Amino acid sequence: MLLAFDVVVRYLRFSGYDVTYVRNITDVDDKIIKSSNENNISISDLTKKITQSFNEDCIYLNCEKPNHEPKATEHISEMIEMISELIKKGFAYENNKHVYFEVKKFKDYGQLSNKKLDELVAGSRIEVSDNKKNPEDFVLWKPSETDEPSWDSPWGKGRPGWHLECSAMSKKYLGNEFDVHGGGVDLLFPHHENEIAQSRCANDSKAFANYWLHNAFITMSNEKMAKSQGNILKIKDFRNNKSGQVLRMALMSAHYRQPLDWNDKLLEECENTISKWYNVYLNIKTKLKISDEILKPLLDDLNTPGYIANLHKLYEKAAKGSDEDKILFISACNFIGLLNETKEDWLKFKKNKVSISENEILIKINQRNEARVNKNYKEADKIRDELLDKGVLIEDKDGKTTWKFK
Repeated sequence: MLLAFDVVVRYLRFSGYDVTYVRNITDVDDKIIKSSNENNISISDLTKKITQSFNEDCIYLNCEKPNHEPKATEHISEMIEMISELIKKGFAYENNKHVYFEVKKFKDYGQLSNKKLDELVAGSRIEVSDNKKNPEDFVLWKPSETDEPSWDSPWGKGRPGWHLECSAMSKKYLGNEFDVHGGGVDLLFPHHENEIAQSRCANDSKAFANYWLHNAFITMSNEKMAKSQGNILKIKDFRNNKSGQVLRMALMSAHYRQPLDWNDKLLEECENTISKWYNVYLNIKTKLKISDEILKPLLDDLNTPGYIANLHKLYEKAAKGSDEDKILFISACNFIGLLNETKEDWLKFKKNKVSISENEILIKINQRNEARVNKNYKEADKIRDELLDKGVLIEDKDGKTTWKFK
């Protein structure tokens, strides 16, 4: 999950570490080529469109910008160099213009997923090819079809294997060894195992990444989101009617290694919470230092739900306390990427998404007041619920009825 890694970067930078954050873009692989053909769009136009949409999603979710966002197609020479090194050292072989990594030559293969090689092979989808010495060997370079992207190489015109892209780009921007590598749990095998194997063998290093973060899936009705299931929701689908803060909080409401079941109730709860938190908002220029006690959950395997629980406690104190309490609360929210817009901007967004005019709201309130005078409380409650469904919250106090966007 993108936000889990975003929080890691935020915490490390907050703690004084010099962080180089690399978020690479795969802009050539089998799936992209297939999608290009199916949608009758060039690969360059398709990848440009997807990358632009992804970056817009990151801005919408208030994600930290990476130091580098390299694209695979801009690093083909580095990939060819790495393949040549692997062949030279005896870890890879060429056959019929294909180049494969020989898995059995790397004795530590499978350590990340904590399984033996024969178990990994038996439990995965292995590409069958007569060009391989062994079924488990994976491709580093392969010939391109006539209508596919291709580059010149010592093994003929072709394109790199998907696994190799990440190894070549990480080496360029982070060196032979680096600290933290992230990705979905579905990439654990074979992608991350293959990255480790080819990088360590090419670089003569004892390690590739020192720490690995693997996030679980987002589900709907406890089923994994997938195109095959027909239950894919895209972030851009929410931009017109949900603040990015709402989605950000929802995505952090579960531990990154646990499945998150996505539903309307979750979004509504997060939106109501943020609206409540804005009641103590101050437009601060200087943020207060966040104590280790508040940050403690993040040191427990990035426990974002625990950190959000601490925010609730800070809010309760801020609601009854001084401006300093409010500033501390806002500082702690900002740290995790929340309350990043002014209260005016938040209310403006909520007002713009409400599907009812102020005049209609006042008419509904008058109708409700008449129903209450006539002791028709069922009708009064019905009107209240109608307004609530349209994003309007009404409150009766001291004989008067006031309203606000929820």
